[in-house]
This record gives sequence, structure tokens and C-alpha cells, in this order.
Amino acid sequence: MSDPTPIESFWQRLLRRFRPASTEPRRLTVDDVTIVDRPMLRRAVAGTVVGNLMEWYDIGVYGYLAVIIGRAFLPDAEAGAQSLFSLGVFAVTFVARPLGGVVLGQLGDRLGRQRVLAFTLIMMAAATFLIGVLPDYSVIGVWAPILLIVLKLAQGFSTGGEYAGATTFITEYAPDRRRGFYASLLDLGSYMGFAIGAAFVSILQLTLSAEVMQGFAWRIPFLVALPLGLIAIYFRLKIEDTPAFQEAQDAAARAADEAQDAADAPKGVIALIRAYWRELLTAFVLVAAANTVGYALTSYMPTYLTGTLGYDEVHGTLLTLPVLVAMALCIPLTGRLSDRIGRKKVLFIGSVSAIVLSVPAFLFMMHGAIWSTLLGLVLLAFPVTFYVANLASSLPALFPTSSRYGGMGISYNLAVALFAGTAPFVMEALVQLTGSSLAPAFYVIGTSIAGFVAIIVLKESARRPLPGAMPSVQTEEEAILLVETQDENPDLDLDELFPERVDEMAPDAGGEAAASDRA
Repeated sequence: MSDPTPIESFWQRLLRRFRPASTEPRRLTVDDVTIVDRPMLRRAVAGTVVGNLMEWYDIGVYGYLAVIIGRAFLPDAEAGAQSLFSLGVFAVTFVARPLGGVVLGQLGDRLGRQRVLAFTLIMMAAATFLIGVLPDYSVIGVWAPILLIVLKLAQGFSTGGEYAGATTFITEYAPDRRRGFYASLLDLGSYMGFAIGAAFVSILQLTLSAEVMQGFAWRIPFLVALPLGLIAIYFRLKIEDTPAFQEAQDAAARAADEAQDAADAPKGVIALIRAYWRELLTAFVLVAAANTVGYALTSYMPTYLTGTLGYDEVHGTLLTLPVLVAMALCIPLTGRLSDRIGRKKVLFIGSVSAIVLSVPAFLFMMHGAIWSTLLGLVLLAFPVTFYVANLASSLPALFPTSSRYGGMGISYNLAVALFAGTAPFVMEALVQLTGSSLAPAFYVIGTSIAGFVAIIVLKESARRPLPGAMPSVQTEEEAILLVETQDENPDLDLDELFPERVDEMAPDAGGEAAASDRA
């Protein structure tokens, strides 16, 4: 069917303006329901999971090669200065993440999720590869550490848009009743990426001499990022933008055609903070709580096991690997569990277990035996499994479609920068300051108490449509059943789906409003 002519559009707008107010409140129809394109969903999952895997692969690789990188780029400095330099460069990544989250989040809400996610992956893969070919201090002198910092800033900027965009993308593609499971696959990719990076470095350390590692072999894990990135980019370029985003764009176009302000247009940073500051604060606290214990298990554990508990570097790495792999494989199970019993219940398990198990976990590790250290790591991994698997589905549901990417970009990246990126430094400083190897456990407990409070005020989103979007199902049969049971379905709020129903169901107010419009 051809588009209406300008004259036809004028008469259509005129007829809508003078149409009598409906006496029947708006109801859900099968045409309103989004039926998920399964092949496209599979491609979306593959593209986002590989991107997250690559992000955390780089974190794992750099974290375990930090000492060698410090020697290569500041060879004349003392060992302490080299360590501080390498850890400082690691922290630079997190400094750039909030800026990337703000800028790329705004672009993602305006230009589309798919375009921005393709850009973040290209930028991330290129920066990681360039670290692998970057000449060291012996070749270009002081420019070597400067260029390393620039590349890590580029990584941080792109990462700021990566996780926020990936969670937005996959939650908008997933059917309502399985959103927790599909979104949890992102964190399966994250922790598998970290484990793969750590394992790769460990294999090189076990098979090559220290001289070979220091000379060239440390570059190999960074070079591998290029083929990984090309695979992920291929998947992302095959994906269309999400149905929810396309619906929001169509609504904005209709509002512009009718010379009206879109009710839910993308907001600038200041307007977004003013409109959704409660949601932003809730997301910030939850991300801080979950990532404090998460980064304690990943980024801080090698330092804790070697520096505080006295393990050698290789064993400090190898002990965490089986725990990380087992935890990653369990994450989709807790995501599926949240689809059945609710996000809040699963998140409560995460926060309460972090509060209860942190001290026993560190006590077992302090015992010193291999078995007790592994048990302590498992106890620490338990709350992470329940926390992170459900943030990816819970946090995007706090924001409407038009501001979802931007809201996630601000809240998630600020929390990660202030708490996750600083977690290893703060925990090690607490150990040095107090002289107690239990100090990190109390830091985890404190952040999880704050997380517990945030979960109390969090709105349950399991099995429910995302704000600003129509219900999403897997089959046409599900769509028909949803329409037939819409009045008694506890996961469906018609007043939220159709805000105009409130006026339609109040005849006096609706009649007065309609009369006022016609006047």
C-alpha cells in the first residue's frame, strides 16, 4: 500500500481530532503482541555474548599480565613503581567507562542499538589488538606508556557502551517469559571470557620461560582478540534493531506527523537524570553491590591469594579457574530460576548469601590448604551467581524504551567505575591498613547490605513487558492465549500498556477533555 498523500494525511488528522471519545477502554489484541523472530533472537544472543566474552577476555588477560606489562613499558623504574603503573593503567579503563556510557547510551537511544553495538565492538577489538603490537619502551621510549594509556582509554570508552547496550539489546529481543534466561547468557559470556583469558595466560606461563614471556609471548593473548572481534562483528552486522526500539521510533514518527510532542522521546542526560533519578539510584546501588563481590572473585583474588596468602603466581591463577568456569555454567540456571520465581527473590538470595557467606569464605581461604581455598572461592562465587545473572534482565526493565540505553549507560558504568574498578585497590588497602586478612569480607558485606535495601524498592519485572513496549512472546499461540486471559493475567497491567485507558474509564473527565479539544 502506498503512503498517504499530504491531503489524505490532513483529512486523517482532522478525522482523528473530531472522532467521538470511545466508550470502550483500550484492550490488548493479537496485533499488539510482538512474536519473537527466533533465528534473529539466536543471532542477537550470539553477537552480544561474543562481545561480552571479548570484553572480559581483555580484562582477564591484562590483569594476569600486569606485572610483565609494567616491566615492558617502564623498564627503568623500581618494581613497586612498575606495579603501580600497570594497576593505574588498568584503572584508567574504568575512568573512561562513564563517559562512554553517557555518550554511547545517548547515541544508542537515537541512532539504534545495533549500530552503536557494532561500533563499540570494532573499537574494543582494534584497541586490544593494537596493545599487542604496540612497541615497548626500548623502541619508542616515553611514548610507549603514553600510547598504552590512550589505548586503554579507548577500551574503557567502548566498554562503557558495550554492556549497557548488550543488556538493552538482548532484553528487548527476548520474550517476556524467558527474558531472565536469555539475558543471563551475557554474563555466561563475561565470566567465560575472563576464564579463557586467565587460562590462556596460565598456559603460556607454564610452557614458556620467563624470558620468552617478557620478550614477545605476552603479546599473543592480545593479538588473538582480532579474530574474536571479527567473529562478533560478523554476528552483530547480521542483526536488525530490536522490535521495541523500532516501535518507539514509529511512535515518535507518528507524533511528529501529527505535530505533537512524543510522550516518550529520548531524553538528554540532564532530563534523563531528572525524570528517572530513583531508577538510576536503584540501578547504581545494585550494580555496586553485585560487582564488588564479583570483582573480588575475579580481579582481586589473584592478588589476595599470592600477596596475602602466599601462593605462587601460577597457583593463584589456576585455583580460580575451575570456580569461574563452574560459576559461569550455573549463571543461566539462576537466570531461568528468576523467570519462574521472580527477579527480586533471586536477587535477595544473592545479597543475603553475600552478607552471610563472605566471612566464612575468607576464613576458609586463610586456612591455607588447597581444598579450603577452593571451598572459600566457591562460597564467594555463590552470591555472584545469583547477583549478576539477574542484573542484565532487572536493570533494563527500570527504564522505558526511549531512554533505556542511556539509563543503563549512566547507572551501570558509574557504579562499575566507582566500586568495581576500585575494588581490588580498596580491599588490598583495607588489608594493609587493618592488618586483617578478613577486611575484604566486611567491605563485601557493607555493599551487599546497601544492595539488599535497593532490592526492596526494586519493582518486580519477571514475565512482564518492558516499560514502553508491548508484550513479547515466542509463538502465535502464546499471543492468542495472552489476549484471551488479559483480564486475569497477574503479569499484565493494561493501564500501564495503554495509559489512555485511565481517561477512557473515567467518562466525566474523558468527556470534558474531549469537549475541550473540540472547542
